[in-house]
Amino acid sequence: MDFSWSREEEAFRQDIRAFLKAELPQGWNDTLVLDKESEEYIALAKGFTQKVGAKGWLAAHWPQEYGGLGWSFWQYFIMNEEMAIADAPLIGLNGPKFLGPTIIHYSTEAQRQRHLPGIAKGTTLWVQGYSTEPSVSFAPSGISVRAAARNGGFVIDGTKLFVANAQTADTLLVAVRTGDTGGPDSGISLLLVPGKAPGIDKTPLQTIAADRQFEVEFRHVEVGAGALLGELHQGWPLLKKTLDHATVAKCSEMVGMAQVAFDMAVDYAKNRVQFGRPIGSFQAIKHKCADMVIDVDGSRFITYRAAWCLAHGIEASKEIAMAKAWTSDACRRVYAAAHQIHGGIGFTKEYDLQLYFRRAKQGEVMYGDADLHREVVAQAIGL
Repeated sequence: MDFSWSREEEAFRQDIRAFLKAELPQGWNDTLVLDKESEEYIALAKGFTQKVGAKGWLAAHWPQEYGGLGWSFWQYFIMNEEMAIADAPLIGLNGPKFLGPTIIHYSTEAQRQRHLPGIAKGTTLWVQGYSTEPSVSFAPSGISVRAAARNGGFVIDGTKLFVANAQTADTLLVAVRTGDTGGPDSGISLLLVPGKAPGIDKTPLQTIAADRQFEVEFRHVEVGAGALLGELHQGWPLLKKTLDHATVAKCSEMVGMAQVAFDMAVDYAKNRVQFGRPIGSFQAIKHKCADMVIDVDGSRFITYRAAWCLAHGIEASKEIAMAKAWTSDACRRVYAAAHQIHGGIGFTKEYDLQLYFRRAKQGEVMYGDADLHREVVAQAIGL
């Protein structure tokens, strides 16, 4: 495995950093980020997302015939990590990131022509509606939203939780249960549901990350036969593949946020003077910073290994679970140390450390917490 960036990839990283610096000057999120329901923030996020789409970056890992750049998921990691470091205001990035490839591989040609151009450009917002339900489980057994066959289409009833950006979604990709025969991973289908279809009720949720997550309730929501993505009752393998990519991408975001915390802590330790000397000269602070960089680099490389396997078509269930378990715990340790180094001031809104910490807490449980993924690893080694 070669985790080093090629010359072209490193140049792309620098292009992204220059773009982010120009579009998002330092301190841009001091007030907006804390009110993600404000019209000002939504307008900013939509405009920024479309600028990224205009560069072709949203769909960089798509085949060129569908508006992409033909890159691999491994290369797409570059942008994902850099966007997390900048806390970029992207709305619906999961559409092109995960849902686009799902459509490309499993949809009809009519569905591709209808949906892909807008997703690639950032003008059409797609949202994943396969998030958890009241069971709070990412396992197939946790999917209980029903879709009953009716008049050649489907009628959907049930509730999804923690659906990001649902309020501004043009389309929701919803995992539903259409059959009860076989095991828990049988009878699951994926449906493309218009975001403003009659019968959809969206309630914003209060979150520690101050992000835009919603409870989405489906009350007799009707969709046609053309809403089905893939084969009827065979949606779990598609969903599992999408969740694998989403989990690794979330790990890369957490790596970026952990890097931010480490950089902030080291900078503060070098400049904060106590007892006539920088606090970074004290052994207690030095060793905390050493532990932090071990966790950051360890998270980066275990995540890169999982991403490399996915990009090369290698079965990686164990590697993905290892990455999520380790990164979730490591990120928590990094932020605990960073806050201890900063002291009380690190919790104030004047410092971005608290903002990234709240984002990291969201990532810690998204797509399953460390304990869930340890169980996956244990099963993979025969325990």
